[in-house]
Amino acid sequence: MKNVKTIISGTLLTIVAVGQIILSFLLYNENGNPIVCNIGWIIMWISAIFGWLPIPTFKKWGKPKGKGYIHTTVLVDRGVYAIVRHPQYLAGMLMGLALPLIAQHWIVAVLGAIAIFIYYVDTIEEEQSTIEKFGEKYEQYAESVPRVNFVLGIVRWLRRRGKH
Repeated sequence: MKNVKTIISGTLLTIVAVGQIILSFLLYNENGNPIVCNIGWIIMWISAIFGWLPIPTFKKWGKPKGKGYIHTTVLVDRGVYAIVRHPQYLAGMLMGLALPLIAQHWIVAVLGAIAIFIYYVDTIEEEQSTIEKFGEKYEQYAESVPRVNFVLGIVRWLRRRGKH
């Protein structure tokens, strides 16, 4: 059943996210508010950071085994994973938020809301498999590092660093 849910979720997310990207170009509002647009671009850059940082982080500390960098053999709680538990899902959510701000069209906003919802639900599903893989150690990690709230994650990270 989990595989069917994963396939449906992945397919729907792909359609929504790709549709949102394409429609952002096609429906871009040239008369939109430039401040809102610029805020969207800032969020997009933050999204890129959270989307790409996990790759070198997992390669360095995750001791990946097999197919790719995501197949870690140890729990990674350093680097970007000291700020949020699911940085690449967060990147998708931030992109879902950024594109409507850039394009300033309601259809792009609706697709963004759907994408953000799917990404968030997927983080919950991912947590279950990660708990199965790493057990109590992951549960302890989850108590100190937020799922996707990077502002809270940065605050907590700074507090932890201040204690050392």
